[in-house]
Amino acid sequence: MIGCADCECLIYHAGSLKEKRAVLQRITSRIRQKYNVSIAETDYQDLWQRTRFGIVAITSDKTSTERVLQSVLQFIDSFPEIERTITSIEWL
Repeated sequence: MIGCADCECLIYHAGSLKEKRAVLQRITSRIRQKYNVSIAETDYQDLWQRTRFGIVAITSDKTSTERVLQSVLQFIDSFPEIERTITSIEWL
């Protein structure tokens, strides 16, 4: 089962694109190390305090895929410098 999570986030203390990218690099590299998922910034590359992540997980059943995606989303929520605002999950 393939699950795709699309989540918009706000980065409050980023004063430049360089600071934003430093935060995103730290978050995405930790997610890639900890979970077996693909993650990429999919929108708002030119805005300082806004981003959108695309996260894809593939497992043998929907329950496992949903568990992995929810774990990743909770992990994103654990970072104090970023706030997840809008999240949608699609199943393929």
